[in-house]
Amino acid sequence: MGLGAFLQGPILQSINLGLLWSIMAIGVFITFRILNFADLTVEGSFVLGAVVAARLITGTNIDPLIATLIAALFGVAAGLITGFFHTVLKIPPLLSGILTMTGLFSINLRVMGMANISLGRGVTTLMDNVAAGLGGITPRNASIVVGAIFVFIVIIILRMFFNTELGYAIRATGDNEQMIKAQGVNTNRMKVFGLALGNACVALSGALVAQAQGFADVNMGVGTIVTGLAAVIIGEVFFRDKNNHRVFIAVVVGAVLFFIIRALVLSIPFMNANDFRGITAVVIAIALALPMFRDKFNIRLKKAVLGKGGAE
Repeated sequence: MGLGAFLQGPILQSINLGLLWSIMAIGVFITFRILNFADLTVEGSFVLGAVVAARLITGTNIDPLIATLIAALFGVAAGLITGFFHTVLKIPPLLSGILTMTGLFSINLRVMGMANISLGRGVTTLMDNVAAGLGGITPRNASIVVGAIFVFIVIIILRMFFNTELGYAIRATGDNEQMIKAQGVNTNRMKVFGLALGNACVALSGALVAQAQGFADVNMGVGTIVTGLAAVIIGEVFFRDKNNHRVFIAVVVGAVLFFIIRALVLSIPFMNANDFRGITAVVIAIALALPMFRDKFNIRLKKAVLGKGGAE
């Protein structure tokens, strides 16, 4: 494969997937980093968003944009259930997410009525509408446009939200729960809000990914959480600015880089589709180890500088 074909093929597809999945990664960032809540609900809420959107588009002929937004609301419901398990039933965060994720598997099957739903020929998706509206561009290019628009809107909304009193309270709950509780803030309520917001982003991403790839499958959420964490960690490694809106941009860039790296590795001649999960595991392991290597490098650099200064 020539360089031009590669840039127009796998790299373009990686950017496409990275933008769509980055919204899921932002949801993971909200729960894991901002709220400091190890939430595994995303493995189920991602599929929930996909199957709800697919079912509404194929079963009711509802407008794809409306179906996508409704799917995000179902993600809110998934986050509320996990929040209920944790704040009311006092179940630990990890187990609360696992319970919701497990229950959502049956719910997703019930919503679909089958193992998968096709969004192919004869079905009009959001990408098809955008492609037609922009003068007949290819569905893949339309998918990139849709992904970029939704990423921009999500980041703007989240930036505004986390600069409100409620947003600051959620951030404070994740930073120091005891301190903010002493200020009279209901931290349980903040956790529920944060979980609902994070899973809304995850379900929104699932709805967009399903329309981009042309189907929704009950098993499409496998590995969602590790992909989201990899995007978050890669973004944090390369972009250390903790500003509350730039950090979301870093997560988006991290997601795109993750899919580009995976595409580059898969382009190696002796690699094939069967190595997909193995490559993903290696990329994620490297991403998780990068902060440690960066810290060690910084320590050695400081020692070298201090040693040189002492010698002078």
